[in-house]
Amino acid sequence: MANVMSPIIAERIWALPLSGSAVKFLQYLVSRSDFGGGLSVRQKDMAAEYGVTPQAVSGLMAPLCELNIVLRPRSEERNGNSYRLHPLAAKYESPESMEAAFRAALVRIQAGDLPNLKLPTYRQAPPAATGRPKLQVA
Repeated sequence: MANVMSPIIAERIWALPLSGSAVKFLQYLVSRSDFGGGLSVRQKDMAAEYGVTPQAVSGLMAPLCELNIVLRPRSEERNGNSYRLHPLAAKYESPESMEAAFRAALVRIQAGDLPNLKLPTYRQAPPAATGRPKLQVA
């Protein structure tokens, strides 16, 4: 079975206004998520698996929620501490299932039923380093 990662996140992860620990935690969430973004693991179980306190999980989750990469259900829909990855940030079984999910997500975003990702835009990727770095010893 294939495992297709959203190129929207994979290609822009370097530009996200996140700490290194939040980026690493996002990678954990993607690996732990179901296809389509469901996170069936509870926050206290995430903490135990990731080796941090539940409060630390909340701290790592907060910037991801601010960017709408991780979605919290509305309080009346919550079932404990349930989260899910945004459909545009989730992994999928195949390129075809990802494309279908993206199309459905874009319709929901336009209808106001799903928040859009708050990702930085860029016109081009930063230039790659060329040649040898200029290192000097004082």
